[in-house]
Amino acid sequence: MKVAVVKESAPGERRVALVPETVPRLVQAGLEVLVEAGAGDSAWFPDSAYTAAGAAVTSTDNLYATADVILTVTRPDAAALARMHAGQAVIGMLSPLTDPNLARDLAAAGVTAVSLDGLPRTLSRTQVMDALSSQANVAGYKAALVAADAYGRFFPLLITAAGTARPAKLLVLGTGVAGLQAIGTARRLGAQVSGYDVRPASKGEVESLGATYIELTSPVSAAGEGGYARELTAEERDAQQAELAGHIARHDVVITTAQVPGRRPPLLVTEDAVRAMSAGSVIVDMGASPLGGNVAGSVAGETIVTPNGVTVIGAQNLAAAMPTAASNAYSRNISALLLQLVSEGALAIDTTDEIQAGVVVTHGGEVVHPAVAKLLAAESTTSQGS
Repeated sequence: MKVAVVKESAPGERRVALVPETVPRLVQAGLEVLVEAGAGDSAWFPDSAYTAAGAAVTSTDNLYATADVILTVTRPDAAALARMHAGQAVIGMLSPLTDPNLARDLAAAGVTAVSLDGLPRTLSRTQVMDALSSQANVAGYKAALVAADAYGRFFPLLITAAGTARPAKLLVLGTGVAGLQAIGTARRLGAQVSGYDVRPASKGEVESLGATYIELTSPVSAAGEGGYARELTAEERDAQQAELAGHIARHDVVITTAQVPGRRPPLLVTEDAVRAMSAGSVIVDMGASPLGGNVAGSVAGETIVTPNGVTVIGAQNLAAAMPTAASNAYSRNISALLLQLVSEGALAIDTTDEIQAGVVVTHGGEVVHPAVAKLLAAESTTSQGS
């Protein structure tokens, strides 16, 4: 079976799906690894490193014509989709809940689509495959660095001959994988860090990193299944925003991390909260997306300075800004999942398996993932009704 690594084409994307270090593992499993020329250049993995590891570097045309499985970081663009043919498979972070039409198109082309986004993360055996967590870890680290770079003062307490600089007060809203890494990194940089999450269980995790956990006087518990947060009601959201605004105003730097696959991220920092912050304050919105963000007025991929002097950074795809580290982690994730799907040298698709039920989106010319199929059905009903 030929497994191909493509060069990413999305704007600003510098990661690569497979790094040379992982190639021998796939070769030992009996797979032939093809790499599109220049695929790893942006992550500092030259073609020569892939060749030395046992892969074959080839042209784009040959790769799509001969590959059985295509490995990618992000969703294929229109040009890549046009090159794919029936019987092929594509594995990557395809975000089918955000764009179910991609799944429809892949199914129509007879391509089997496997998306790491849908991995059931509560299973212990999937931890090594968990790309969402590995990339969030990288992004959380980078978010703290981005905030420090944008902040016009020091993060740590500094006592010098020229005077004393107090430590920056930094607040992280949302303490999942990305939030905890942001907390840990900001603490190592010397900031005075606080954290908040709607899941009460996160208090111990925040405090274990040496940060202060913010407890609201009217606590909102949104613990959902498997340790994840559920969506707040309108009343809960209003109460949360009102009390958080006071805490936000007392901090110099705020990092927000809340994301909901396929839906608008929750609004955590309102316009009033931004206006109450001091000039020179910084907000890094990791939830920024085309659907919206955690911060009122933030725009994905843009940095805005408000009239009262607050810098709002719509952080988008921070993991791609650290391509070598992110690619190393992602390579281990995607190769582990690939080998889980392979049996006797070929893909063995079985959606009754609990892992495959989460990650296999299309197969046999159909959209087989229930949640994605439901979105497409709803879209079809809406268009017919109009």
